[in-house]
Amino acid sequence: MTTVLEKIARQLVSRTSFSPIATARATDAVVDTIGCMIAGVNDAAPQSVAAAFRDEIGTEGISQVLTGGRASHSLAALVNGTAAHCLDFDDNFHPARAHASAVLVPALLSVATTSDDISGERLIHAYLAGLEGQAAIGFGVIPSHYNRGWHGTSTIGCLGAAAGVAVLLGLTEAQIAHSMSLAASMASGPKGQFGTGAKPFHAGMAARNAVEAALLARSGLSGRLDILERANGFLDLFGGDDAAGWGELSFDDKHIIETRGLVTKLHPCCASTHRAIDASLDLQKEYGFSIEDIERVETKVGRSAFDNLAFPDPSDEMQARFSMQYCLAVTLSQGSLSLRDFTPSAAKRPELRVHMAKISITSYSIEEERGFERLPHKVSISLKDGTQFSVERLHANGAIEAPLTEGQKLAKFRDCIRWAGRKDSDQLYGNLKSICSVDSVKSVSELITRLLAKC
Repeated sequence: MTTVLEKIARQLVSRTSFSPIATARATDAVVDTIGCMIAGVNDAAPQSVAAAFRDEIGTEGISQVLTGGRASHSLAALVNGTAAHCLDFDDNFHPARAHASAVLVPALLSVATTSDDISGERLIHAYLAGLEGQAAIGFGVIPSHYNRGWHGTSTIGCLGAAAGVAVLLGLTEAQIAHSMSLAASMASGPKGQFGTGAKPFHAGMAARNAVEAALLARSGLSGRLDILERANGFLDLFGGDDAAGWGELSFDDKHIIETRGLVTKLHPCCASTHRAIDASLDLQKEYGFSIEDIERVETKVGRSAFDNLAFPDPSDEMQARFSMQYCLAVTLSQGSLSLRDFTPSAAKRPELRVHMAKISITSYSIEEERGFERLPHKVSISLKDGTQFSVERLHANGAIEAPLTEGQKLAKFRDCIRWAGRKDSDQLYGNLKSICSVDSVKSVSELITRLLAKC
């Protein structure tokens, strides 16, 4: 009988061509993630990870480490993956409840940029394979796995990215399946770490593990190919109470990036806040009220989102990213959120506290959520004059149902490069947008190296 991993690997090998839409969306995801990686280089989390392994980072390593120097494939993926996720500005992927690209892109680049023989088209192919792998793993356990408390980025993301790296390396169908099997033994990451530097480390850890799982499979190490569905396997241990399993798993002619897409973030904070942020901004723009006019703001979100937003009174910038009260107070005070709002000093602004006290958050019940993958987030705003507004939002800006404009994508990339203290973002952006046509992805590493050398 064919195992789930064998079925997934067969699909990844058999899909050899991609539509222009799939290719364009994958390219945008790679560009956006590289911007987030560069923006994160000075953050404490990747700097700490790099410092922990300073003896293994130098000038002779095979892969570029964005915080400085070169190292092994896996160590570069670890540091760069942490950098990609540390500002929580990287994309979301609902089928896996994961920050898919923050794992995939650093893992793939750590391998692709070390060879003259890996083209941009091959990189995008591997990215799409890894994304489809993540979606297939997520099919059997999401949302139960995530609601149980597992961080899909470092669990499901690890397995899918291992498949992507294996495809990039040109491994056989069997080796791709074994890469995912080995990654299942490396998957970890509790959501209880949200609000700390361990959360972005999860993305780096998953990227590193994905690279190592693929390299190990290439060298002949193997695992059980039924590790997802067998007793004491992934579903049994990680699935949660309501996981469906993979009995109905199938693959569409269209790639998952076409049918479900990614959510490119407009706001550098937990995605659990984004629909409420967008809904509040829509109301404020339509009716013209200020935060001083507001008596109270009531939000209702999914159970997993409620669990994520555990900091009504954040003490630092990491906790602020997981605070509905902070994010909405800033949004309604100034009309937007930016990277500048998530620094140690910004998170402690006393003038925001009086407005944060107006904001409450509740969640759907288990019964309300049963049978639904996603429910809309709700925002109700009551003004001091008695006026009330209510709105629901099922999709955040940046989803394929509400896509960003090209101008918004470029503006975000510019913001990321400025945040890193660098210049010439437009030239890098243009070069990266044409990555699918380059003969060697190694040139991308050289472009980033030159940019990071500039002050």
